[in-house]
Amino acid sequence: MAVRSLCTGNLLNIFVSKNLSSPACIKLSSTWSNVEMGPPDAILGITEAFKKDSSPSKINLGVGAYRDDNGKPFVLECVKKAEQALMGGNLDKEYAPIGGTPEFCLETAKLAFGDNSPVIKDGRNMTVQGISGTGSLRIGAAFFSKFYSKGKDFWIPTPSWGNHTPIFKHAGLEVKSYRYYDPSTCGFDFSGAMEDISKIPEGNVIVLHACAHNPTGVDPKPEQWKEMSALIKKKKLFPFFDMAYQGFASGDTTRDAFALRQFIEDGHEVALAQSYAKNMGLYGERAGAFTIVCGSKEEADRNMSQMKIIIRGMYSSPPIHGARIVTKVLTTPELKNLWLGEVKGMADRIITMREKLVAGLAKEGSSRNWQHIIDQIGMFCFTGLKPDQVERLTKEFSIYLTKDGRISVAGVSSSNVDYLARAMHAVTK
Repeated sequence: MAVRSLCTGNLLNIFVSKNLSSPACIKLSSTWSNVEMGPPDAILGITEAFKKDSSPSKINLGVGAYRDDNGKPFVLECVKKAEQALMGGNLDKEYAPIGGTPEFCLETAKLAFGDNSPVIKDGRNMTVQGISGTGSLRIGAAFFSKFYSKGKDFWIPTPSWGNHTPIFKHAGLEVKSYRYYDPSTCGFDFSGAMEDISKIPEGNVIVLHACAHNPTGVDPKPEQWKEMSALIKKKKLFPFFDMAYQGFASGDTTRDAFALRQFIEDGHEVALAQSYAKNMGLYGERAGAFTIVCGSKEEADRNMSQMKIIIRGMYSSPPIHGARIVTKVLTTPELKNLWLGEVKGMADRIITMREKLVAGLAKEGSSRNWQHIIDQIGMFCFTGLKPDQVERLTKEFSIYLTKDGRISVAGVSSSNVDYLARAMHAVTK
């Protein structure tokens, strides 16, 4: 019996010379036919819709990256100068050490904990370079999954950054939540958070946004952080900080590290994920770090040995260029001072846009209280807009944002803030 086959998609046409007068089409299952189409990314979907819109007044308030007052991507001068200096140094492209260069890790830890922190002086920090904030969270989650013996439950605030849940779940951890945002006030639900934290079982891990909470922009006040620290210590929970916006929130790197340093002062051992995407504008360079504060240097060394094994099995070693830029900026006084001024400038522009938006809403005659827009901090703002109001903003005014009413204030500029205020008033009056 002679057989020949032609494949088109999932169809296999088999022609048999005996007992068949015409070809028979048999549909065979592919190895990957069980894989379903995944849902589109919400933020990327907004950007795609924005690009297709032909309106000259369109505004994209979904993107999570800083834009200057002309709506353009912004490269910091300190970064340009650091790159110029690096390019003249005849650097090679050899692999970085598994955990990143020691200088990068030290400077990053000093930025977080402070130059004179006992954590740094005593060598109690196990710090490794990660692939920006996301990768740092991922290797941290893998480390906890393998070595943290007091439980696999990670408690995140409601709401939290959308990537927290998949990152922790992919590492085999259980994700649960505690109250955080109060929709009725567009502010922090302190009493709800404290009540929920008081019920978390001993030994569980609690995830905390160190500053500029994503996506709400709502942060606890210093006194609230102190009370949370005391309760978390009393409950013997393990604090896991995510600090993606140090300096970018208030414009002051020390102020933005308050919560983390308060917890250290209160005697906590903590985990910390850091990112330089926002505060140095190194989005595509993927420079970040993960730290665990240990009881001693000897303990930190042991943890480091195991973390290197985890990293080796994931991606072997981190990228070098972004880390070199960070190190150059943080170790060169002139560049560091320039960076501190630039990151304050970015933060101040966002704060100014918040104020102008609220002033614009008042000018339009809005009777609603929009003070929360000013009280919130960082790149993102939970406006309090309802899904139907968001839909009207997009359909009638070509203003693009997520359905929960979150906007990226970085997308607001001097040229579009009045139009945004007029549109928001139109859909809420």
